[in-house]
Formats: sequence, structure tokens, C-alpha cells
Amino acid sequence: MLDSIKYYYSRFGMDGLMTAIKAKLTKSNILIKVDRQDIRFPFYLRARTSDLLIFEQIFVNQEYDFKTQDCPRVIVDAGAHIGLASIYFSNRYPESKIIAIEPEISNYKMLKKNVASYNNIITLNAALWDKNEEIDLVDPGIGNWGFMTQAEERQGEHLGNISHKVHGMTIDKIMDNNCLEKIDILKMDIEGAEREVFMNSSSWLGKVDALIIELHEWMKSGCNRSFYNGSNGFDDEWKHGENVYLSRRKCLIW
Repeated sequence: MLDSIKYYYSRFGMDGLMTAIKAKLTKSNILIKVDRQDIRFPFYLRARTSDLLIFEQIFVNQEYDFKTQDCPRVIVDAGAHIGLASIYFSNRYPESKIIAIEPEISNYKMLKKNVASYNNIITLNAALWDKNEEIDLVDPGIGNWGFMTQAEERQGEHLGNISHKVHGMTIDKIMDNNCLEKIDILKMDIEGAEREVFMNSSSWLGKVDALIIELHEWMKSGCNRSFYNGSNGFDDEWKHGENVYLSRRKCLIW
């Protein structure tokens, strides 16, 4: 309990601590307002949820603190959750166009709330997929950051309880809809859907300059094999934290 008090106070001040105490007493996901000097607009986290872990990864551990040769013009944030990575990128690259994609509806509502003040962030309530089709979003029971997608014809592979339907979209479709010729940075944290996405990547892979991906072999067998088979052609590869980085011509440098 003492550690929790110290954490909330050190990260979010007295207001954040009081919000966390209220959330614990009422057992509800009350919102913590986060106002940082390095971020243009305040954003919100749901107390007592995995939002806090993602906040730590991005804003404390600086998970995306890489260098770029040129300012990226287009960033796609697939698996945007509540928008923290998109907010980080928008503040670092304010001239970029950012497309934030999130399939789960409660996360998506938080995403919309958090990025409402950013005119360079476009949000999509969809899931990255290998086909343009309606698919199932399932809850494997690991928190609001762990929702997975599943095609109807593969329901024999039980990933969790169905939460709701969502529109699966290919990268080609996203690029067409947004008139994109290329993607400078494609960030993927899509909870195992990388297995399907990289099964058919030949049409769009050459249009991506840099790729940042968290692999989820532990959640869905075949993710690693599909990713490495479908991501050939990059010049550099390295790993930082939970993410694999692929880059062409030193577009990204750690």
C-alpha cells in the first residue's frame, strides 16, 4: 500500500494520489489527469488499470526515444490503445500525420478523448488484419491492453470470450483511404494479429521505411515465424525493450 501511495504521488502529484485513493475505495476506473511540461495537452489514464504500465513504458522508460534521419511525415500507430504512443509521436514530430488504430471500443473512446486536441492525429476504430472483413474481438482476460482479434472461420482456435465485432482492415486499405504513398514509421502492438498481417505483406511492405513491432508468440502460436517470413528487405534490425525494430537506410537509429 505504501509503495502504491509513493508511486501515484511521485508520478501524478497530490491530485493523482487522491484520484487513485478514490478509485480504490469505490472500485471504479476513475480518470487521472496527466499534465506534463513536455506534452502540449493533458491526457487521461484510467486508475488501477494497465494504462499505468503503458504510461511507464512510453513516458518514463522512453520506449520510443529513437533518432530519425528526417522528420517522419506519416506514422501509423496500430494497436494505439488509449493513444499514448500517438501523443508521444505527435509532440516529438508535430508536422507528421499520425493514424491511430484501435479495435476495442472502451480503449477507443479513451483514445478519442486523449487526442481530441491534436489536429494531426486521425483515429480509426478498426483492427489491422490481412483482409478487409468483419472479425471478432476477443478478451483473453489479461486486462484492457490485451484484446485480440479472430476471424470467424478460425473460431476453433479459442483465444478468449468474444467482446464485440470490429472491422478488420489491411494496410493497403488504410493507405488507400488516407491517400498515403508510403509510411515512414509503422508501429504495431496488435496482440498476435501480426501472424495474419504478415502472412500477406508483399503489397505494402516496400512502402514502409521503418517498423516497430511487439511480437506475441506467447499469446498466439506462429507470430514469430509469420513476422520474420513476411518482413524481409530491411537493412537494420535491433531489439529494445519488448519491441523489434526494422529500418531501411538508417531511417531510425538507436
